Formats: sequence, structure tokens, C-alpha cells
Amino acid sequence: MKFVEKTDKTVAEAISSALKELNTTRDRVEIEVLEEPSKGLFGLFGTKPARVKVTLKEDPVEKAIDFLKNVVDKMGISAEFKARLKNNTLNIEIIGENAAILIGRRGQTLDALQYLVSLVINTDKDDYVRVILDTENYRRKREQTLIRLANKLAYKVKKFKKSIKLEPMNPYERRVIHSALQNNPYVSTKSEGEEPYRRVVIFLNK
Repeated sequence: MKFVEKTDKTVAEAISSALKELNTTRDRVEIEVLEEPSKGLFGLFGTKPARVKVTLKEDPVEKAIDFLKNVVDKMGISAEFKARLKNNTLNIEIIGENAAILIGRRGQTLDALQYLVSLVINTDKDDYVRVILDTENYRRKREQTLIRLANKLAYKVKKFKKSIKLEPMNPYERRVIHSALQNNPYVSTKSEGEEPYRRVVIFLNK
């Protein structure tokens, strides 16, 4: 990671000087005060300036896209990436003629890539960034499919008065099911099992 060390009369001035050299802002760096300023004997002899080390934080967007470019290049897929980071959620859209290959069966390949990107950008980080990876508008289409499925199965639970267990799903898809039925007056939902076999159960309200 890129960093600079600066000395100046005060800590604030040293930090300001470092930010100018790095051409960045305070929210994008980590600051370590190496030495506090001191006036020395009688305020005249042995005066020491402040010394700081200012390090640029890794850009999660840049890191994620670099990783994805490397992966898709090795798969022989030509693609572009649109990324947006907001409120610690990183949305990345993969755009390309053959990008649909990255979806896989029921989105398994896309989910695996999303998981890997999350690992890459969150390693050794305190503030977790959630990653949502999409291509060919798959996430929205899948969400609509899951909402229809949830309502269809809720009707069956109500009609036959018997709980239904869905197939194992990732956390995002389980949230879609829970959200779709949270206001249903006849049924409720819960998740059971351990990852990666955790699944949603739809059951009749008592």
C-alpha cells in the first residue's frame, strides 16, 4: 500500500502535507502519529517536529474489478464492469457478449464469483463491504421468480395445512422469500440447516 511520512510543526500540518502529496482526502487514508511535537528544553533547544505516517486505504472497487478482470480474462470472456459503492454495499454489473456464461446453473457460478470477490476485498478489513454481483439482469429476474414461487407455495401451505421446505438457497435468495411472505396473514417463514444447505421453511400460522 502506498504511504508517505511527513514532519511539520504540528500533527495537523504534517497530515495536511501528506494528503496533498497523496492527492487524496482524510477519509481515504489511515493515519499513524509516529512522534508528537515537543518544544524541548526551555522551549528553545531540542525542539522536535511532529512526524506522521499516512497510508492510502485500498480501494475496494478497484480491487474487486482487478480481481474480476483477471478471472474473466482467464475464462476467455471479454467484459466490462460497472461498479457503485454506497453504504458499504458494492454493486458490480458485468457487461459482455458472453457474460451470461458467468451465471451458471441457478446462478451458482455468479454466486461463487460474488463470494470470492467478497473474500478478496474484505480480507484484513474492519468495515465489511457487502458485494452484489450481477449480469444480464439475472438478480432481478431471479428475485421475481422467487417471489412468484413464495406466493405459490404459501397458497399450498394454506390449502393443505402442511409445511413446505424449499431447496437450499444462498442468504440473498432466502431473504427474498422471507420478505415476500413477511406480511402474509396465513403463513410464516424460517430458515433451518447449516450453510451451504440452509433452506427456508414455509409453515402455517397457528
